[in-house]
Amino acid sequence: MILDSKIPEGPLAEKWDKHKFNVKLVNPANKRKYDIIVVGTGLAGASAAATLAELGYNVKAFCYQDSPRRAHSIAAQGGINAAKNYQNDGDSVYRLFYDTIKGGDYRAREANVYRLAQVSVNIIDQCVAQGVPFAREYGGLLANRSFGGAQVSRTFYARGQTGQQLLLGAYSALNRQIAYGKVKMYPRTEMLDLVMVDGKARGIVTRHLITGKIESHSAHAVILATGGYGNVFFLSTNAMGSNTTAIWRAHKKGALFANPCFTQIHPTCIPVSGGYQSKLTLMSESLRNDGRVWVPKAVGDNRPADQIPEDERDYFLERKYPSFGNLVPRDVASRNAKLACDEGRGVGTTKLAVYLDFADAIKREGLDKISQKYGNLFEMYAKITGENPYEQPMRIYPAVHYTMGGLWVDYNLMTTVPGLYATGECNFSDHGANRLGASALMQGLADGYFVIPYTIGDYLAQNPTTRVETTHPAFKEAEAKVQADVNRLLSINGTRTVDDFHKALGLLMWDYCGMARNAEGLQYAKQEIRKLRDEFWRDVKILGVNEELNVTLEKAGRVADFLELGELMVEDALNRNESCGGHFREEYQTPENEALRDDENYTYVAAWEYTGINQQPVLHKEELKFENVKLTQRSYK
Repeated sequence: MILDSKIPEGPLAEKWDKHKFNVKLVNPANKRKYDIIVVGTGLAGASAAATLAELGYNVKAFCYQDSPRRAHSIAAQGGINAAKNYQNDGDSVYRLFYDTIKGGDYRAREANVYRLAQVSVNIIDQCVAQGVPFAREYGGLLANRSFGGAQVSRTFYARGQTGQQLLLGAYSALNRQIAYGKVKMYPRTEMLDLVMVDGKARGIVTRHLITGKIESHSAHAVILATGGYGNVFFLSTNAMGSNTTAIWRAHKKGALFANPCFTQIHPTCIPVSGGYQSKLTLMSESLRNDGRVWVPKAVGDNRPADQIPEDERDYFLERKYPSFGNLVPRDVASRNAKLACDEGRGVGTTKLAVYLDFADAIKREGLDKISQKYGNLFEMYAKITGENPYEQPMRIYPAVHYTMGGLWVDYNLMTTVPGLYATGECNFSDHGANRLGASALMQGLADGYFVIPYTIGDYLAQNPTTRVETTHPAFKEAEAKVQADVNRLLSINGTRTVDDFHKALGLLMWDYCGMARNAEGLQYAKQEIRKLRDEFWRDVKILGVNEELNVTLEKAGRVADFLELGELMVEDALNRNESCGGHFREEYQTPENEALRDDENYTYVAAWEYTGINQQPVLHKEELKFENVKLTQRSYK
């Protein structure tokens, strides 16, 4: 298989504009003849569905929640990047492009990242027009704050609720089209398979989560916007329902999976407090604007924070990285927090935490000002921990947050399956080996509002308007397979709960394919995951039947997919004999414990082809060419 990224010719700054002119168009009268399925209604999905319907296409939108408003995008807190340069501090489209390429440790496509930076300026205008209540300066202009990996202030925000406010904007646009009848909404409906006819994606098979009814839906193209797969680790900052099922089932139908081992660890999460926890809570990276990260200088110092004098504190990010300080990228901040704890200088009862201290900021700006910026985040922390962060430092520790890997897509966001597109976090395209903060919302809305509406038309214009009925044998075959999988799960009647298997998988992934990896641990994890998967299919216990609300059955299907994906993540990590961004192989690091890339051998996208359970996947490489940036050892010192 040859991977054709379809990157347009010409200078970097002109590629997207020229491409938009050169793509084929569907005239308005014909758009109403095409049906498009959108799976997922977070920022990428809701924006795509609303925009495509506005253009005139017939859209079917699916989400497993009871409302699109509950998509996980709502949990994003800190902000959204855009190269507006409102602060007049030297920002530009090129600088946002460069920061993102560098932040991803030079493992992303130049053309995609530059387009993202270009489109970012339009996103803010779009969202303001929708009524998104971005924070404003005293004079009424939109405010900006700093985020990790950048020395300019380009992050637009709505207190600590940016994702929620942006999603409400996209949701209102989606609702408008639902009211017009251009979008048909299918809530509480989960995609369980992709249907292909004549080698092209032509629909999906779903299960209704309340009734258990298995149904088929046909279309001329399918867009997946189903988010990331961080819950393969069980404990993560993702919503409990976040899963990999849609993209994994598409992968098994021929869509290549790219860079699965590129997982982002977020440095500012509330630490694990016990084995009963089912998820972790993120404290926004925006807090690192004013909070100072530190640990005691002495190993085993158990004194409360207020009893440790200033000269006995190690502000290790400020010490190691004077240029960026506490605003180094997430992978750098996470590894250094882990290193401090590994040295025995962690704080709290578990010693797996560092302090995030606002005392200096409160003293400098006043409690009211800090409360205006971060009040809801401080409230959330206080409710969860029972501690007042205005009076004592927050305790934070890294946790799984975002996944840079996902389905391989070309410049048009099409996967290797014709007619199947992937947008937002479920594709691999824009962040390389490490996502900079405030770039997830940017990519989701860029893909949905400004990229897919152009590129999907190019595909549809070259395909007939003829509909494929769901009575087609391909749909019946897919339905039968989904029903057989459901029946198989229900028939096992073992002794171990689904959550028990999920926790066991998550621990394996965190210990051996988490913040640090090595060849020996990865080989061990690969064997153990296979054993765990075999045991799952022998001994998982699922109560109830299909024809009703059955949360255990839902979870079981998702965990079955995680068990397969986990092995691919380990395989990908084993294959990449270098360290880059969120992929940190202990064998490949500089004397200062920084990631040591191997540009000669690994400057490529690793795109994996599914060949079957317990079969070796086939690696396809998309070589990355850098013509506009120079590959250098990433430094934030």
